[in-house]
Amino acid sequence: MRVAVSLTALAAGAMLLAGCGKKQESPEQPAAPTEPASAPAAAPTAEQIKAMLASLPAPYNAGDVANGQTKFAQCRACHTTEQGGANMTGPNLWGVFGRKAGVVADFSYSDGLKASGITWDAAQIDKWITNPRAVAPDTRMSFLGLKDPKDRIDVVAYLKTATTAPQ
Repeated sequence: MRVAVSLTALAAGAMLLAGCGKKQESPEQPAAPTEPASAPAAAPTAEQIKAMLASLPAPYNAGDVANGQTKFAQCRACHTTEQGGANMTGPNLWGVFGRKAGVVADFSYSDGLKASGITWDAAQIDKWITNPRAVAPDTRMSFLGLKDPKDRIDVVAYLKTATTAPQ
């Protein structure tokens, strides 16, 4: 009986945490899509990945995309990267490069992040994933940071390839 109660409590807690950072919708109003409905972007080719990486400044342009994808796995609990993907506990990251912080529709950001004036680029994403609270002390993001500089470089390289439409 104790195990069933503990599992029930854990499940209830997980459901509460899953809603953190999301705007609450009234039952009468369906949630608006985060972006216009469109087909998901096709996976980039090796040549397109090479071009995307070349568009990044050093040292990010030499990042290991495969390692970045592995390290990003911990971020997937809260973020999607697909075009038209849903906001989760964190906002969808599609199109993050060049985007102002705090502007994804239907996502409730902290006032500090909305007022930060940040435009996401490789260096700013690196700084953010080092320690989000150092950038925006009132952020709702609970991630403690990725301490290894090489892993952050690789995550930035991966994000560029996972959140940008191939040209």
